[in-house]
Amino acid sequence: MISDMATIRPFHGLRFSGTAGELSTNVAPPYDVLSQEERDAFAAKSPCNIVHLTLPEQNADDRSKFVKYARSASRLESWRKEGALAVEEKPAFYRYRQFFNIPGHPERLERLALIALIKVEPYDKGVVLPHEQTFPKHKEDRLRILEATRAHLECIFGLYEDDDREVLDLVRTAPSEKVADVTTDDGVQHVVEVITDAAANKQIVEAMASQKVWIADGHHRYETACTFREMKGQANDLIPEDFMMMAFSSMSDPGLVLLPTHRILKTMPVSDEELKAKLTPHFSLQECPNSELMKSIEAKAEGGARSFGVAIPGGTGFTATVNDLAALGKLVDSDGSDRLQQLDVTILHDVIFGEFLGLTGLDFFGYTRDEQEAVEAVENGAPLAILMNPPTVEDMRQIALGGEKMPQKSTFYYPKILSGLVLWSLNDF
Repeated sequence: MISDMATIRPFHGLRFSGTAGELSTNVAPPYDVLSQEERDAFAAKSPCNIVHLTLPEQNADDRSKFVKYARSASRLESWRKEGALAVEEKPAFYRYRQFFNIPGHPERLERLALIALIKVEPYDKGVVLPHEQTFPKHKEDRLRILEATRAHLECIFGLYEDDDREVLDLVRTAPSEKVADVTTDDGVQHVVEVITDAAANKQIVEAMASQKVWIADGHHRYETACTFREMKGQANDLIPEDFMMMAFSSMSDPGLVLLPTHRILKTMPVSDEELKAKLTPHFSLQECPNSELMKSIEAKAEGGARSFGVAIPGGTGFTATVNDLAALGKLVDSDGSDRLQQLDVTILHDVIFGEFLGLTGLDFFGYTRDEQEAVEAVENGAPLAILMNPPTVEDMRQIALGGEKMPQKSTFYYPKILSGLVLWSLNDF
């Protein structure tokens, strides 16, 4: 593996101006976490809401499914001409601060990120490292958007190693001007501060030049940007297609939070008692009210145990705590590393779903990040929900370094990067 490092640079970002109305009406979560109903609700907030670009509507009279991408490009051009979007006069980095509470916890946290351009590199160069699997159909959609708009409309999220917090401190202390402050409906405060000081930016560039970058969120968009670059062929100098927009956070940031993603089953091939019988040789089972399952498995994880919460109809489920992690990992049908085989999500999908229940694929369950939603789903007709603890940042780092990938939706970094705060057009390179 070639040992190159990250190339980042400041850029002329596009930001909503007062002409576009209140910023709070123009921002939205990333495209891939919005249902159609949620997308439409954000679109109704403002004719300049970012979802009009990231998720353009498909009209019944469209001549083809590709018309919507042209619609996005046309809107972007119109917003620029009308002054709704204004380009930054000087090349800038953007300090992005998010203040938030972990759901169910009172402590207010801060996560700091640097929004910058990064030179896209194929994974085999070892500069940017993935940790999750992707699906082709999602990448095709994002490629169409990128081709039509020639713009990166949203930030993806990346992490860098920073044991001594050198880069984090440079980003935190760089001279800046606050240009955005918006609190979203989930209570997260998003603050953007523009950094145009050339000396400070040079220091940040040099510090990041020794870093590898782990993709935390946005694998589909990163791989799309790589494809977009490959389509241009060789070039003697750097070209706009070499870059994309990314928000970078330090792995040493105390505000870096991973939340679990729970599974709600749509079908259950065995009875609850049969499930318990299949689990018993490998797990210690303990009855627990469905409403207390998450608290219980969190406590077990703090004690070093690997445990799942199984919510079943009737109000009382059970925790399933692994007896012998190494032995259970050997039931995983792959030649992956011990760390990958022993992940909660791998054990759940390969052993509990595949080996014990004979369930494979992605169609027999749904996802939720809300433990209460998982429990309520069971009380409203779902046969089973399994609550999980999240993997650690170190899990992600080591698995990616080894060239392996976790199953999709293994990680959920909270909060999400808000879309609409900063955009970048390749025409402003």
